[in-house]
Amino acid sequence: MSVLIKGGRIITAADDYTGDVYVEGDRIAMVGESLDLDADRVVDASGKYVLPGCVDPHTHLDMPFGGTVTIDDFTSGHTAAAFGGTTCHVDFVIQTPGQSFAEALDTWHAKREGKAIIDNGFHMAVTDLREGGSLEELARLPEQGVTSYKLFMAYKGALMVDDETLFRTMEVAAETGALVMVHAENGDAIDVLIKQALAAGNTAPHYHALTRPPELEGEATNRAIQLARIAGAPLYVVHVSCKEAVDPIAHAREKGWDVWGETCTQYFFVDYTFLERPDFEGAKYVYTPPPRSRENQEVLWHAVRSDILSAISTDHCAFLWDGQKTMGKDDFSKIPNGAPGLENRLHMIHEFGVRAGRINLNRMVELLSTNPAKLFGLYPRKGTVAPGSDADIVVFDPEKRHLISAASQHSKSDYNLFEGIEVTGSPEVVLLRGNVLVDNGELIAEPGIGQFVERAAFGQELLPTAAR
Repeated sequence: MSVLIKGGRIITAADDYTGDVYVEGDRIAMVGESLDLDADRVVDASGKYVLPGCVDPHTHLDMPFGGTVTIDDFTSGHTAAAFGGTTCHVDFVIQTPGQSFAEALDTWHAKREGKAIIDNGFHMAVTDLREGGSLEELARLPEQGVTSYKLFMAYKGALMVDDETLFRTMEVAAETGALVMVHAENGDAIDVLIKQALAAGNTAPHYHALTRPPELEGEATNRAIQLARIAGAPLYVVHVSCKEAVDPIAHAREKGWDVWGETCTQYFFVDYTFLERPDFEGAKYVYTPPPRSRENQEVLWHAVRSDILSAISTDHCAFLWDGQKTMGKDDFSKIPNGAPGLENRLHMIHEFGVRAGRINLNRMVELLSTNPAKLFGLYPRKGTVAPGSDADIVVFDPEKRHLISAASQHSKSDYNLFEGIEVTGSPEVVLLRGNVLVDNGELIAEPGIGQFVERAAFGQELLPTAAR
């Protein structure tokens, strides 16, 4: 299959020009002006943007959590991603207590087998180094293309690890070329605050935020940074939500330390007051870290604009409001933590980032595609429009109006964080390795087309010539 994309405005992290893109097989063969080539399909991209497929480095599909399982499997999650211009993501393998890393990885490979519509890699969430996986087994994961380790400093009694486990994993990462990711909150202090709130009869959804104050995110972020420095490991702080966590990352980056951070789409738009909505509607916005006070939103825009934070993910962790979130009707601590978002990241950041003048198009591509690809060993196969790269391409209509609504979304979740917002700008044609996934609002691809991508070690390139 060959595709010629004609006359589009090609935008990468560094470039912005009008030209043509010729796709042969699964890769970009040529980029230039007025290419006179025969192709099986010609896409007229006049007046449209031609973007690299977005890369989401933080998702949770088909994940058991809090007594239930996230509502989106790989097919529904990937469908939502494709309609939102995301062509590759990295999902989290959750090691259960007593389970080896190999067993955990096999479990997650089985979840995606025959269901994948876009490409994906895996992070390994380390929860047990005593009775489950060993340090030696952890060190072998990069040989299998799993080049990032995730540790939870929160969720005591479930996913949380102690500082010894965190530090030992960091030491292994320093030796193996893996990137350490942390969910940075002080889980011990949060556990005390939750118990105190419930003992006082405070059970409503907004107590989720009141028992997870921003100071505890800031403390854990700084602690992780200092431990990573001692271990000599690169560190990536996930879902940064507030000034208290931005500040230590800014300090580390000013010092030239190997520290990076991400935030998520929802933290720019949802604030603490959403949790106070009546009739248990506030439960829709129970995710972790929680929505913060509104002044943090401009802090985050400044952070992504100035490269204090280097990526925007979704932390897509979708549940049903009616039937799953309602498990915590009488106890906020039993509300499953997480929210949908895979489909609307590009919509929202283009509308309120680019169109609002907060960031330019190049920075948008950098935050949503190129930086995640570079940080997680996918670049330059993913994350750019260049000869030799995978033909993961989004033809984006900057004038197309799109109403965001649960009624029309492709996630199985029964609500949308951005319900009723109308944006200008939406994907029109989405390609994955030269295959048309989405064409003018219609899903073309079938489950099974998505591939598992073995990622390169941190700081190394995943060359387009690498074996598939």
